[in-house]
Amino acid sequence: MRLAVEGVSRAFGGVYAVRDVSLAVEPGELRAVIGPNGAGKSTLFALIGGQLAPNAGTVSLGGVPVQRLPAHRRARLGVGVVFQAARIFAGMTACENVMVGAHATTRAGFLAGALRLPAHRRDERLIRSRALACLDRTGLADWADRPAEELPLGQQRALQLARALCAEPKLLLLDEPASGLRAGERERLAALIGELRAEGLTMLLVEHDVAFVMRLADRVTVLDLGRVIAEGTPAEVRADPAVIAAYLGTTEKTGAAHE
Repeated sequence: MRLAVEGVSRAFGGVYAVRDVSLAVEPGELRAVIGPNGAGKSTLFALIGGQLAPNAGTVSLGGVPVQRLPAHRRARLGVGVVFQAARIFAGMTACENVMVGAHATTRAGFLAGALRLPAHRRDERLIRSRALACLDRTGLADWADRPAEELPLGQQRALQLARALCAEPKLLLLDEPASGLRAGERERLAALIGELRAEGLTMLLVEHDVAFVMRLADRVTVLDLGRVIAEGTPAEVRADPAVIAAYLGTTEKTGAAHE
């Protein structure tokens, strides 16, 4: 699925967090968005995922404008989201948490579920099987029937990714997925993202860890003070003087005040 962001802006109290940002993520591409603290990365992520609406500009998925659609409508179009903060459903097992991600994609409706009709039972079996496969892929197979709140932080982060994958997304949005992970967990995450990239899944990765990004991304967009200051391959971005200046703190810090 192609993602196109064109001239998107978002202000808070008259101060722009994101201003006139444009980028395109082609089908099967892994695009990373990086930038120093306060650059506008998280705001841009929320504008694409549907947690925020832009003051100006458009967001399109597969050529369809979605900037006014809420997050759950975008999920039905094939957008999977992994947030920086672990989000779990307490009182449910790890497997049940992952199954939640796929319910928006099932054919059987509310009535079928309430009456336990055959269509609903078939969907539940299919979703459970898919959830178990996603748990296995993210290294959580042994936790399937454990309460989700018992998982350590690293595993809770992996659980979010498993839930997003269970919905079989066409576009996967990852917000700081490596934050707070130990070295071994980061390596496993990098390997899985690499596998998804090789399978042709379109991904947008927002990340503060430049080294993590540079080893994975096809192309990198750099934000500073809410604006795009550079875009290109990892090698091109790494050598860009504007990027070096932004990370060294030598750019004039006026404008954006929100991350």
